[in-house]
Amino acid sequence: MLYPIFEYLDSVLDIPGTGVFKYISFRAGMAALLSLIITITFGKNIINWIRKKQIGETVRDLGLTGQVEKKGTPTMGGLMMIAGIIVPTLLFANVNNIYIILLLITTVWLGGIGFVDDYIKVFKKNKEGLAGRFKIIGQITVGIIVGVTLYFHEGVVVREFTNPVSIEEGVVETPAFRDVKVAKTTIPFLKNNELNYENFLGFLGESMTPVLYILLVIFIITAISNGANITDGIDGLAAGTSAIIGLTIAIFAYISGNAIFSQYLNVFFIPNSAELVIFCSAFVGACIGFLWYNAYPAQVFMGDTGSLMLGGVIAVLSLALRKELLLPVLCGIFVIENVSVIMQVSYFKYTKRKYGEGRRIFLMSPLHHHYQKKNIHEAKISTRFWIVGILLAIITLATLKLR
Repeated sequence: MLYPIFEYLDSVLDIPGTGVFKYISFRAGMAALLSLIITITFGKNIINWIRKKQIGETVRDLGLTGQVEKKGTPTMGGLMMIAGIIVPTLLFANVNNIYIILLLITTVWLGGIGFVDDYIKVFKKNKEGLAGRFKIIGQITVGIIVGVTLYFHEGVVVREFTNPVSIEEGVVETPAFRDVKVAKTTIPFLKNNELNYENFLGFLGESMTPVLYILLVIFIITAISNGANITDGIDGLAAGTSAIIGLTIAIFAYISGNAIFSQYLNVFFIPNSAELVIFCSAFVGACIGFLWYNAYPAQVFMGDTGSLMLGGVIAVLSLALRKELLLPVLCGIFVIENVSVIMQVSYFKYTKRKYGEGRRIFLMSPLHHHYQKKNIHEAKISTRFWIVGILLAIITLATLKLR
């Protein structure tokens, strides 16, 4: 909301100093700062309000150390994160940007689904929460919205230059270019790292390409959203991991929105994608601010209100920047947590059918509970998972200079 005001003050009234608002770095810094202020300063008040409303976590006794003590800890703290993301984004980003619009819709939509789930658990005293099919329907719906928009919206393009951008004697030479409406993405760890979905899926027929692309978008959003949801099982794990991922995506967004850096580092130049840096900054600020209260011992849990939203937002950011094929590496923690559950359940059912007795691969799934069963303190588990997350982020960033 402030962006058009400052643009008017600078362009029309020519007021000195108002042009600073055009800089991505300035607005990103302000968004991160405001997000931290919202989550940390007002976080205590929100926690007290949640506690006053008796919105506490209901805990099933799974035999984990320190688990029972968590009973009654305020939940639905994801509301803090949603506020920490939306308010700075509305103030400092260009809200007419199609990518920003998509991310705001995703944040509110998935946050709303998680809120309903938490509400049923807490106020209706139903431990099952919102039925799984309704969660899936909600994720599919937002996946359709995102997929259709990214594939068909005229503002979602890739800029192709006829000759490289160059700098000589401090002067930037801007070459001729054309904006292409094409469904391309990045293949990690390959020299020629472009994949055109239209060529790849073309043999199925021209009409099937958008359908399959939208199905892929639905799968990615659902998988990463559920992965973040499963990861949110011990203090600080989901919030810390998401902050690392968000910072990495912010780097990609900055590069993708800069003509010089994108060409030098062999990255798609995506017009208007630099605005995503502001959203990412607010996202990271909200995660860190929430971590202030969620680090062990947690004073508040994010609940599904936060966890479903985190994964969905990360998925949409990656899709917008055409980096979705990097998600298995960048979101490796979410993927491993998801896979550990699938493996555990599948193996248990298989052995029960074959031997009449269910057997397990892990002591408990998801994976972080396996380590808890081995009597490793949850604070140490979270810290080690963060370290792995940082290593995965470094590996992801290392793909930038592969030509």
